[in-house]
Amino acid sequence: MIIGTRGSELARTQANMVAAAITEKLGMPVEVRIISTQGDRVTDRPLRELEGRGYFTKEIEEALLNRSVDVAVHSFKDMPSKAPDGLAVAAVSEREDPADLIIIRPNAYDEFAGDIPVRSGATIGTSAVRREAQLRALRPDVHNKDLRGNVPTRVTKLDNGQYDAIFLASAGVRRLGLDLDKFTVVRLDPARFVPSPGQGALAIQMREDDPRFTDVHKASNDDLTATATTIEREVQRRFGGGCSLPLGAFARMEDGFWQVSGFWEDETRGALAADVSGEYPDVLAEQLFKRLSRNGG
Repeated sequence: MIIGTRGSELARTQANMVAAAITEKLGMPVEVRIISTQGDRVTDRPLRELEGRGYFTKEIEEALLNRSVDVAVHSFKDMPSKAPDGLAVAAVSEREDPADLIIIRPNAYDEFAGDIPVRSGATIGTSAVRREAQLRALRPDVHNKDLRGNVPTRVTKLDNGQYDAIFLASAGVRRLGLDLDKFTVVRLDPARFVPSPGQGALAIQMREDDPRFTDVHKASNDDLTATATTIEREVQRRFGGGCSLPLGAFARMEDGFWQVSGFWEDETRGALAADVSGEYPDVLAEQLFKRLSRNGG
């Protein structure tokens, strides 16, 4: 079995995690193959300026379709809502921490500045439209500067003073085991600073007609994470399906009920936040969409 993935250290780490689980539980020999994607090759422009969707997934999905790989491992947050015909998510990994972190240089930290504890006028790095929108809503007195590159590269840019602080997904930092002791690291409550749909989970994608599809599902799927990310990505689909939307959605089970937090930046109404809860996950995405969209009143 051949697993296709991007070439960053984080992507390779994640693919190796899936490979180890498949080998252990199914006894299959697994090879990891690196595939370059548009998002990896074009690093001198913000992601929102790139054409199309699936900046980090399209080429890997093409490799699945032409049968040069058997499995694709994606950060779920990078996947558009609609997959190419013939492909499906076979499994969703157990979720790592879904929260965002803000990593702050010592001279920029301000413990009295609220949810985003940086000094006024600070320059904060991110390439995510969602993070930019929430930052504008919470801290209009700071500046956003586009930040591209893999996770260690982004930390290096912070260290050499190009930014006062940067956003990173907690999941990537934890999986890589990065040493961030020289910075102040603040975990942002995902119910307030809402992450991307699927953040922290890995999507394991295969051809629908692969006879090993069910075996990989049994070996790698986490049912609770799969349900949570299904809710989040259903919200994403209703807003247009791209991963470059000013949209956050975060679902979790609390006390026997699903709780779903959402964020959306509307062109006319600005930053909007909403929460819904209930026992039945299949209705919550529509409820949250209505509250966040123009149809929500």
